[in-house]
Amino acid sequence: MGMLRADVIVIGGGHAGVEAAWAAASAMGEGGRVVLVTMDPAKVGAMSCNPAIGGLAKGQMVREIDALGGIMGRATDHAGILFKVLNTSKGAAVRGPRAQCDKYHYAAEVQRLLATQPRITVIAGTVDDLLVEQGACVGVRLPAGWRRVHASADAVASNLRADAMARAVLVPEGEPQEACGLRAGAVVLTTGTFMRALMHTGEERTPGGRVGEGSAVGISGMLRGLGFELGRLKTGTPPRLRRQTIDWDALAPQVGDDPPQPFSDLPAASLARGAFPGLPQVDCRLTETTGAIHELIRANLHRAPMYSGQIEASSGPRYCPSLEDKVVRFADRDSHHVFLEPESLFSDEVYCNGISTSLPAEVQAGIVRGMRGCERAEVLRWGYAVEYDMVWPHQIDATGETKAVAGLYLAGQINGTSGYEEAAAQGLVAGLNAARRVRGQQPVRIGREQAYIGVMMDDLVTRTPREPYRMFTSRAEHRLLLRSDNADERLTPVARELGLACEVRLRAFSERMQALDSIRAALLAVRPDPRAAERLHDRARRPDVPVAEIAAALRAAGAHAPDALVDRVVTDLRYEGYVARQRAEVRRHAEGERSPIPAALDPDAIVGLRAEARETLRKFRPATLGQAGRLAGISPADVSLIAIAAKRARAAEPRG
Repeated sequence: MGMLRADVIVIGGGHAGVEAAWAAASAMGEGGRVVLVTMDPAKVGAMSCNPAIGGLAKGQMVREIDALGGIMGRATDHAGILFKVLNTSKGAAVRGPRAQCDKYHYAAEVQRLLATQPRITVIAGTVDDLLVEQGACVGVRLPAGWRRVHASADAVASNLRADAMARAVLVPEGEPQEACGLRAGAVVLTTGTFMRALMHTGEERTPGGRVGEGSAVGISGMLRGLGFELGRLKTGTPPRLRRQTIDWDALAPQVGDDPPQPFSDLPAASLARGAFPGLPQVDCRLTETTGAIHELIRANLHRAPMYSGQIEASSGPRYCPSLEDKVVRFADRDSHHVFLEPESLFSDEVYCNGISTSLPAEVQAGIVRGMRGCERAEVLRWGYAVEYDMVWPHQIDATGETKAVAGLYLAGQINGTSGYEEAAAQGLVAGLNAARRVRGQQPVRIGREQAYIGVMMDDLVTRTPREPYRMFTSRAEHRLLLRSDNADERLTPVARELGLACEVRLRAFSERMQALDSIRAALLAVRPDPRAAERLHDRARRPDVPVAEIAAALRAAGAHAPDALVDRVVTDLRYEGYVARQRAEVRRHAEGERSPIPAALDPDAIVGLRAEARETLRKFRPATLGQAGRLAGISPADVSLIAIAAKRARAAEPRG
């Protein structure tokens, strides 16, 4: 068997995989080589469920991915067809940007971006085994049939036209190759919902993690053989309808923001089409389920795979439940909202947001045609549930690296999470750290006080999920610091230090910071009424004064004051006291939060530690005292004992 070489290998071309490959390639620098292995290159970046990006807390995470040099925000700005900031009636800390995307243009743009990075090589194929030597992952085995992939220039050209149906950019080339080994310094595994995946629609079962695609069967057994503890989870998707068969005009429109707000901090001129938004904007429509629909569901619960016992998964997403789950859990409700969302400008597909289901096709037909406006709707694709294997995330570090096998990183739904945004954020962290390992650099852990990404990574390694993990603003104790509008201030300087930020991003960031400073200075200098003592700065602090009024006053005084930047400065002023208290709290906990626990520290050697605490330490193996303190089963007294033992262990470590 032949042997190829790379620096970092990424397995899987979903949202986690593409961000992992992009981050690894950026962090490796000149001469680095990243190989992305995917079963179907045409599906790289595919939006397998709702073609939407962002939302509450998720939108903040996408802004953070962008601030760290990732590509999800850029692809969204290119492919978004309805942009809306959610929760605008509430405080800025809990607002979340969201965009409905053209799913074909989104995937094509992700593929185009990957093709622009010369350090990334895409291979069409599967992985049937990991190469593990002396406890470290040093590569993978590629079975016969793999092929290299190139970017189709014709597809790229057509995708840049706003009136064109997007096509897959990445295309396999040449003849299928013989089985071979592929060695690397680190491997990132991002299998999504494909590990031993099984799709369910009623009593019908089909192997696969997505309609029309296969199941990665061998990886589960391989991971078990390496000693990993696996679990099984479930997710689902609703039916898709043909728009022409919906009474669209009879339903209430749901419109986007005008003007829309972009996700990426890169200037619009740097986007693929040189302008934002890249595509024409549309609206969605609102309908609802009825009491009769709920009775139909109750009468067929015995045919729902989750209730019949057909699905062996332990649980599904509690915060994005199937329609049958909602009918059972909220028995007093006789109606649930359903948002009808176009999946593309150039196809007839409509996503039914709110009726995820795995009931038999004939029952789904009754559900759809019982909704107002959908009485004659044609179903293009039935909803289904998919169950899949995952790795319980207490077996990884907050860097994404597994504790059992050095150099092996896990990212995305394999870690028990749910959602494109959560997957992409994990991919970025894992890809970055994989590259740093190859380069002999220290790993990077993003703190809970730095980003929602840090909150998620910490939650995964300190808490065993009961259902697929989804990000919420309530999970972040420092959410006043983690707004969507200040992601660049928090993270772009970090991206610069880590080699993740391009020159265009850094130049735009510097100009934006200068503009913010100018607005702050102008607020102190301008007086709305020359005869009064009040400065515009004082007026801006009052929550009853509209931000638009402040922006208008600044522009009248000759200041350069874009609405978005003025809103950001005013928000800073109004949160000033609360933010100062949160920053002080962060500083008080900083020393313990980042204080490392040596990996070789034996819980049984810690004098006075309770048996429950020892067992918890053995299971989770926290990397820092902060992580240890958040583990269920570890008391404050335990943390004190661990801190003393960790300090002694660090002192005993050989120097140099």
